[in-house]
Amino acid sequence: MLASDVLYYMVHFDELRAIVQWQEPSFCDKKVWHEAVHERNEEKEAISLRLCFGFLDKTSRSFSAVIQELHPELLVPIALFYLILRGLDTIEDDMTIPLEDKEPLLRDFHTVIDKEGWNFDGNGPSEKDRDLLVEFQNVVEEFRKVKPAYQTIIKDITRDMGNGMADYANNAEHNTNGVNTIKDYDLYCHYVAGLVGEGLTRLFVESGLANPALLERPHLQESMGLFLQKTNIIRDIKEDFDDKRRFWPKEIWSKYVDNFEDLFKPENIDTAQNCCSEMVLNALYHADECLFYLAGIKEQSVFNFAAIPQTMAIATLALVFRNPLVFKQNVKITKGQACRIMVESTQNLRMVCDVFRKFARKIHKKNTPRDPNFLQISIACGKIEQFIESIFPSQDPKAIVRQPAGQPDAATEKDKTAAEEAKWDTIYMMALVMGTLFVLSCIMIGAAYLLGARFDVAINELRKGKLSRPDPLEVEGIIHKYDHGEL
Repeated sequence: MLASDVLYYMVHFDELRAIVQWQEPSFCDKKVWHEAVHERNEEKEAISLRLCFGFLDKTSRSFSAVIQELHPELLVPIALFYLILRGLDTIEDDMTIPLEDKEPLLRDFHTVIDKEGWNFDGNGPSEKDRDLLVEFQNVVEEFRKVKPAYQTIIKDITRDMGNGMADYANNAEHNTNGVNTIKDYDLYCHYVAGLVGEGLTRLFVESGLANPALLERPHLQESMGLFLQKTNIIRDIKEDFDDKRRFWPKEIWSKYVDNFEDLFKPENIDTAQNCCSEMVLNALYHADECLFYLAGIKEQSVFNFAAIPQTMAIATLALVFRNPLVFKQNVKITKGQACRIMVESTQNLRMVCDVFRKFARKIHKKNTPRDPNFLQISIACGKIEQFIESIFPSQDPKAIVRQPAGQPDAATEKDKTAAEEAKWDTIYMMALVMGTLFVLSCIMIGAAYLLGARFDVAINELRKGKLSRPDPLEVEGIIHKYDHGEL
């Protein structure tokens, strides 16, 4: 941890508390507060499956942690689904592969994922996830073991996504000028994320861990994928621009600047933020449907798996909204904030709604009348609050009638109790940090003393009021003054 991180968490104890709650400390084999609903049993796994989970850790450590807490019925199918799509995406992203080789690879990828011994070593040497495809025979071996129904679902999605990627790879206009219309933008997000939502929903329902009615509402599963993808596209604009990729639709950015690169000029920062606001607005339209979808999940680990990315997305939207740093660097929520969100998102739908409400209010608070999208953003934030109020009313009329006059309601009492617990947790955390710093300081001072440090010299100089560093000649004088020669 960097010194800046230490200073940050010294004044953000709530985030440090969340890190300790969520993460597994190095001195024990269990997490302090967060207990996984299900735990993966490595001892019973084949070597090839362990290698697959190793690649899962390398490709996405945070996502891997959530997958590994899934119900045993879905643990391996979803892990393999992720790795297969990551392999497909690695081929699509690699600009060193000629189009005449890339297109058939993308379109036929679904046919090789169960072909014994298949792997691919044609990626460029600097491609991030190259090793996954080089060792892809391990994924194939494990994929061949999963239930045929799960294989069919994964193959269907891989086929559709591969064809969509091939179509975009062949689209010269897209490769040169990026996405043009909002309709094209939604279609692109459908291929790279909406299809993932469809595949996961089919896996959830096939396993019996989600309400089959979700399959009858494809717009909900589509929104789950699009909300995440659009958030990532907004956040990564600087990184994508540096890599000569454009995913913000021209239909939006052309309202604010003549050329896409003008968004990154310092003199256009206000205009660029207004453009970013419209992109955030476009993503917010999916927020309430994501909450509607989560209501159809039956099993806790599946709920956690689906909810965490969505709450991270709304938090990221609140971070990038009206934030000029978006056009200068890749901005991300802090580790402490991420852990706190994960703790809050692994309880129930009400808690997830509270997270959405909190960040929707942050967006509304940052909204400004100078933004041409001011009214629409206010309406979008209000729509999220209205949806949450419709499923979890803040006041129950029946409870109000039954409640004696002057007595606080149960919700108020619960909030007070939670605040009191948080206060004492913060106090304990501060005591732990200060105690750790004290012990480390004693160890460092003791080590310096044993190595011959002259603290008496330092103390004497401080008593004289000398707090600044002396010049070299004065240093020589101090050395001679305290030098008693050889013993």
